[in-house]
Amino acid sequence: MHRRMIAPGALAAATLLLAIPASAASHSPGAPGIGDPYYPYYGNGGYDVSHYDLRLKYQPATDELEGTATIEARTTQDLSSFDLDFLLDVSEVRVNGATAAYASSGQHELVITPKKPLAKDTPITVVVRYSGVPSTKSAYGFTTWHRTPDGGIAADEPEAAWWWFPSNDHPSDKATYDVSVAVPDGTQAISNGTLQSTGSQLGWTRYNWRQNKPQATYLATLAIGKFDITTGTSEGGVPVLNAYSRDLGDNAGAARASVERTGEIVDWLSGYFGPYPFGSAGGYVPNTTTGYALETQTRVYYSPKQFAGGSNTSVVVHELAHQWYGDSVSLKGWKDIWINEGFARYAQWLWSEHEGEGTAQELADWVYASHPADDPFWTVAPGDPGPDDQFDIAVYDRGALAVQALRNEIGDKAFFALLKGWPQKHAYGNASVADFQKYAEQVSGKPLAALFDTWLFQPAKPAAPAARAASLTRTAAPTAPPRSWKKIEATNDVHTR
Repeated sequence: MHRRMIAPGALAAATLLLAIPASAASHSPGAPGIGDPYYPYYGNGGYDVSHYDLRLKYQPATDELEGTATIEARTTQDLSSFDLDFLLDVSEVRVNGATAAYASSGQHELVITPKKPLAKDTPITVVVRYSGVPSTKSAYGFTTWHRTPDGGIAADEPEAAWWWFPSNDHPSDKATYDVSVAVPDGTQAISNGTLQSTGSQLGWTRYNWRQNKPQATYLATLAIGKFDITTGTSEGGVPVLNAYSRDLGDNAGAARASVERTGEIVDWLSGYFGPYPFGSAGGYVPNTTTGYALETQTRVYYSPKQFAGGSNTSVVVHELAHQWYGDSVSLKGWKDIWINEGFARYAQWLWSEHEGEGTAQELADWVYASHPADDPFWTVAPGDPGPDDQFDIAVYDRGALAVQALRNEIGDKAFFALLKGWPQKHAYGNASVADFQKYAEQVSGKPLAALFDTWLFQPAKPAAPAARAASLTRTAAPTAPPRSWKKIEATNDVHTR
């Protein structure tokens, strides 16, 4: 949090102003938050990042991480200083080659003051040298760095970057990445994108990863440990890399039986959402105690607990659907989470149809009938759920109900054109719920404001007239769930910390 120093009295104020060079008088600090009402201090104002180059060294035995981050960005205002979101210990900062002053502020802010003020629309290169033990750092009472028996994992939502690299941590500022990690021989380092090269020297192996498509900071992942790695290519030509901790125990078989179908599922989803948007796909299952999965771009994070009840391709479908809905097309603000979760859940419903275990309509009927009108489920608005309910089950299930209602309102031809067109229209960019409604109206030729309001924003169970097109108020309500429901229900905590 920045506080301006105000000198008492008019004379002192005038003296202070005279001391500021005329060329710098218009420069001001960048905001400590990007402006998201859910998370006021996430992200930062005053600049836009285009690329992160991260050169790291990690010691699994002690959880010590050393790094040099080179950040390519462009200023969006005249800046006297700017913030990065970061928690580790900084030893040096340079801006355009010159040493810069820096200081920690608030819960997770690194405030950088360059030697010379920065003019608007100026390319800048920021170099940050740092080190620390990520597992010892916390903000707002939590940590998102997960220690494992043989290493560490960075994967969480809506924040994870602060524990391993300095960033402008908000989905609206996407960038490309090069992540180079040195680890002791016999240990592997996994990140997003494609593995460019490896090399070993003096007992250390360096892994060089590249993500050449824009990526939100929370979708960047780092996994260090001892893994069994499988590689291949999907029938549709997508390279696939999966990794499994060697000590998964009883969950190992089920994890492999699920995640090894990644290539098949990517190709199947491409039939609904269009060409796969990235140069590789895959996932990893480390030996962690977390209970969630996360759509980390191109390299999905799965908790072993996701497979404690046996194989579950439904969770794989959910996270891979996010590669289109959430990763390639990212939300503008965290209130737009429905575009991520409603459609990833609906992909699970489509997979249920594909597997012959219940149609999307049957699943919609079951969800609708399962929640009486006085259930708090209906008080959560998926279109703007608030930060406390951002990952509430209603965002997923009521969110998918909204998708089914839209499908029945506009018909299958327009609906499936919409499913495929949306990721292409906003590829590698950001979009809001309002943008989606506008696009749906363009594709379908129908006014949809009332439908979106009913299913996404009203804190009440839709009455029969509002639900008529979706057939969700049958005379005879379903008495048993479709066969796929147990598998889908097992993924209800995919994003619960």
